[in-house]
Amino acid sequence: MTKFRIPLACPEITDADREAVLQVLRTPDLSFGPKLGEFENAIASYLHVDQAVAVNSGTSALHLALRILNIPENSEVILPSFAFVAPLNVLLQEKLRPIFVDIDPAMLNTTPELVEAAITPRTKAIIAIHTFGRPVDAAKLRDLADRRGLFLIEDACEALGAEIGSRKAGSFGHISVLAFYPNKQITTGEGGILMTSNPEFADHARRLRNQGRDPSLDWFQQTEIGYSYRLSEMNCALGLEQLKRIETIVERRQALAALYDQKLSSIPQIVRPALSAPGHRISWFVYVVQLASGFNASERDALCAALSARGIATARYFAPLHLQPVAAELSKSHLPQTEFAADRVIALPFFNQLTESQIDEVCRTLKESLKDL
Repeated sequence: MTKFRIPLACPEITDADREAVLQVLRTPDLSFGPKLGEFENAIASYLHVDQAVAVNSGTSALHLALRILNIPENSEVILPSFAFVAPLNVLLQEKLRPIFVDIDPAMLNTTPELVEAAITPRTKAIIAIHTFGRPVDAAKLRDLADRRGLFLIEDACEALGAEIGSRKAGSFGHISVLAFYPNKQITTGEGGILMTSNPEFADHARRLRNQGRDPSLDWFQQTEIGYSYRLSEMNCALGLEQLKRIETIVERRQALAALYDQKLSSIPQIVRPALSAPGHRISWFVYVVQLASGFNASERDALCAALSARGIATARYFAPLHLQPVAAELSKSHLPQTEFAADRVIALPFFNQLTESQIDEVCRTLKESLKDL
């Protein structure tokens, strides 16, 4: 694997984080100990939700959401195509039919209007995704879901700390999920969490994450098919310590985005993301720019290669889900805004410890490399 002088992402691990993990290692409780409940309660308190169930990844949390909602096979679930592959994977695993919708090109999120237009009698659920930490209008999507008798699964995996109005992203879904992979705002190494205000959903999630065991019965008695989706005490201890500084992290990332915006303003070939979302709060997961409309995907890839050759990591977020080979037999969609954006987006280095001098170098190299296209 190429080692970059300026990586795309880098987890911020402090001495306090390390000590929190070491404290767990000094105990016999490495799984299902006190840190699990503490972490779940801390996340629930921060988001102002009733129940939180920690699992080993955001993908696992999405999978459990579908299992808990018991959506019949071959039912339709609406989601944006411009997204990470995890929602598509869990839908296909559960033999559900993804119905892909397009995006607003400015925000790179779908809209309630596009979702509503895709609803059919076979629709059972909506997956709302806060892409790159930019809030989708989850309040309107929840109203839409309730009005049409659908479930709303809120995927806030990239958006811890984002807000829609006065409420946190992750507090709107019938079931919502977060993820804590090392490139996220806070990390547990690997990990995710499922949130809900329905205690029956939460109890079901707790059974499913632990092999289908019912805690009211003997340890070796299982009431249904379950999974090994547990999250260790070390992961939870790390997450607890990191969550203490989430507000500082969100503010730091906003400041980094503002620096990028300032330094890229003199490059006309680059379309910068808006620094704010009226009435909402962005929690920057990554900093993604787009090449202007005159460029194509091969030129974007050549630009990324040029930065890579000079030790600067970039990424092509995201490949449209409706064009993935695994979905070829399911979707014949043409989503022009998704396809247009996917050919031109570039994620630039973005992490808490990124310095202004590193941002200067990224922007200078980007400008110089554009001259060679």
